Amino acid sequence: MNTAPTSFFESEFFTSNRRRLIEKVSGTGPMVITANGLLQRGGDSSYAFCQDANFWYLTGIDEPDITLVIDGDEEYLVVPPRDASRTAFDGVLDDDTFINRSGIKTILETEAGWERLSKALNDAGSVQTIAAPPAYIERYGLYANPARARLIKQLKKASEGITIQDIATHIVHLRMIKQPPELQAIQQAINITLATIKGATAANKLMRYTHEYQLEAEISKGFRARGARGHSFDPIVAGGERACTLHNVANNQALSPGELVVVDVGAEVEHYAADITRTVCIGEPTKRQRAVHTAVADVQQYAYNLLKPGVLLADYEKQVETYMGETLKKLGLIIEATHTNIRHYYPHATSHYLGLNVHDAGDYDLPLQPGMVITVEPGIYIPEEGIGVRIEDDVLITKRGIKVLSKRLTGQLA
Repeated sequence: MNTAPTSFFESEFFTSNRRRLIEKVSGTGPMVITANGLLQRGGDSSYAFCQDANFWYLTGIDEPDITLVIDGDEEYLVVPPRDASRTAFDGVLDDDTFINRSGIKTILETEAGWERLSKALNDAGSVQTIAAPPAYIERYGLYANPARARLIKQLKKASEGITIQDIATHIVHLRMIKQPPELQAIQQAINITLATIKGATAANKLMRYTHEYQLEAEISKGFRARGARGHSFDPIVAGGERACTLHNVANNQALSPGELVVVDVGAEVEHYAADITRTVCIGEPTKRQRAVHTAVADVQQYAYNLLKPGVLLADYEKQVETYMGETLKKLGLIIEATHTNIRHYYPHATSHYLGLNVHDAGDYDLPLQPGMVITVEPGIYIPEEGIGVRIEDDVLITKRGIKVLSKRLTGQLA
């Protein structure tokens, strides 16, 4: 059943990304980008490794603690040595694999690599890298991977008084426009997601699930069986009132006949994400449930009609909010379409960028351009009625408008 290709990405993809980045950046000094590091789960065990998206975009390498250096016409990877014990547990770091994957011919171990880099840093007096986020990101309530902060500390130690130039925006602008291999990977992730949701939420299966985790398990099985690496984010399977908590990822409650279930999932293929949401009903939906679902589908179609090159997402979001306000009035949920009233039942944005991350790098101050991929995901959440409905699809911005990369599913309210 596994139908995933060996790889959509050849070394030329990563080589070309480095060339295009060099052309964009006007700073001086070596360009130094770090891979992520492993994060402790407990004791001597780590969480599953997740590579820094920017490092992968430039190298294609999926190993921790490696440093990419681009210094004029020279480029090399600085790779930490592994002792026999760690090699036994984590495997061998193979230079030929790195060379074939990234197109970078020179691989140096830590001591030799930093000796060479330190000389270049001192000669230039400046370095181009990606600024480190705060150790704790208040907005999201999470700790950042410390790899970038560690790199900057090493750079300052290697060359006292060095000027550090942040090139994050340049990489973001490159990543926003998807190239053909990226679109192929995203489409494959979407196809796997849709096929899996369709199989897992068939009416005869839905009635057999007693708990949310059983549906989650069926989706996980379907992703792997169809060739995905796994989930691109923690899956959300939320029935009844629990669907009104947007990121309800516990997936541990009992399911009841007659309730709506929000299924918000996405497969990951070669680091690229899908992000699809369908709302299904265990049994026959009520007239009210149908009305809310139909209303969300209508808002989504309205949003589709707005999207085209040149649109600013901030303006688009305001237009969708206004339309949602009229929709909520028709459903009898609000009398006056104020921002506060609307956001009580629709508390999130309609769209975000999609790619190497499920909430991908994007400059929301730039107008939409052909090649960008975004989600379209309106929802209506009514805790007092135990109803939560979200419909989410992934779309490509084209020269003339959009191409919906996902498609409707058949079945109860899907």
